[in-house]
Amino acid sequence: MNAEVAEVQAFLDGGVGRLVLNRPRALNSLTHGMVTALRATLDDWAADDRIRAVVLTGAGERGLCAGGDIRAMHDDAKAGGAGTRAFFRDEYRLNALIARYPKPYVAVMDGITMGGGVGVSAHGAVRIVTERSTVAMPETRIGIAPDVGGSRLLAHAPGELGTHLGLSAASMGPGDALLCGFADHFVPSRRIPDLLDALGRSTATAPDSTTAVASAVAAVVAAHAEPAPPAALAAQRPWIDACYAADTVEEIVDRLLNSGVPEAKEAAEAVLANSPTAVKTTLAALRRARTLPSLEAVLDQEYRISCAALEGHDMVEGVRAQVIDKDRNPRWKPGTLAEVTEADVARFLAPRVGDELGLA
Repeated sequence: MNAEVAEVQAFLDGGVGRLVLNRPRALNSLTHGMVTALRATLDDWAADDRIRAVVLTGAGERGLCAGGDIRAMHDDAKAGGAGTRAFFRDEYRLNALIARYPKPYVAVMDGITMGGGVGVSAHGAVRIVTERSTVAMPETRIGIAPDVGGSRLLAHAPGELGTHLGLSAASMGPGDALLCGFADHFVPSRRIPDLLDALGRSTATAPDSTTAVASAVAAVVAAHAEPAPPAALAAQRPWIDACYAADTVEEIVDRLLNSGVPEAKEAAEAVLANSPTAVKTTLAALRRARTLPSLEAVLDQEYRISCAALEGHDMVEGVRAQVIDKDRNPRWKPGTLAEVTEADVARFLAPRVGDELGLA
């Protein structure tokens, strides 16, 4: 089984089906073709008795996946966005499949793992970070809100850590990813090759039951795992929980600026630099995600938000400023928090007539 799709490598390694995201020069950012290939392979492997578990890694040394191919989204949005809406539908369905996959799904989140990269990894059964891991949902920086089920992960992070990460677009190191529920185990990068070899061997010889294979996977991971570096966010919980518990973004920013904590002031500046519309929508989405009953319900909400963003101004402008022209000077519309109304936010969350994802 050495099937290879151009940008996704899929092969049998002992008892493991290996999936390798294979766009290293683009930090393995996801194209629609990659999403389709991942879904088709996972569907096939679910019924293939030779595949006892699945392991996802990224090609190259820089990261698992930096997210969706936002250059392609930028160009498509300017042409009407039909291709990106189709991409969102297939990507979010893939995220849901990974979360419910019938065989152990192991994601190695080595290096940069952001946005869409979180979607194909952090919903898996076993999520591994290394000392090189940088995990983030930085969407508000480019004028959209956290998606790929990321708003559910953020909403259920301890206290208000997820609100801080979502509004400010801050990154997590390995310790913070474990603290915030985006990962389960820390394995030093030097031990990853041995881990992968051991997973292939152990799953091939495990008794023929999902429980036995899951136990074999857990034993291998435990044998290679080490104590994680400290979580930097743990010490910042007091000001984060106090400031981000406010009901509005304006009040959150005011609390951050007046807390007297230098890190809080930096967080306020980060929030204010991001898209005002995306930041307000993100806060509303995270608060609602805490009450939604399932990942599928959250993905349905995220689809509405992402499509609304695709039809607006800020996503195209945000990608232009960060990735296309790289002037880092986005001209948001509206340009201030005060100009973003409750009706503006409600439009992002509203059901889409004739265009719902319908997973829940």
